Amino acid sequence: MTAVMVVLAMAAALLATVFGYVGWRDRRRVSSDDDPAVLRAARAERHRRAAEREHAQHDGWNNGGHGFTG
Repeated sequence: MTAVMVVLAMAAALLATVFGYVGWRDRRRVSSDDDPAVLRAARAERHRRAAEREHAQHDGWNNGGHGFTG
């Protein structure tokens, strides 16, 4: 009987820890999403990465070697 109570207490402690962590993480995420500087930096990073992908796929010269097509 005592072993069952210990297992249940450990499970309850684990669930409380998980729920507490998820709540803390979500509060941090919401507060950082409200910051305009964070939003601007994230948007700039997305644009920079998209430009890098675009440049890597097509840099103005076609694959056949017939000059600039872009």
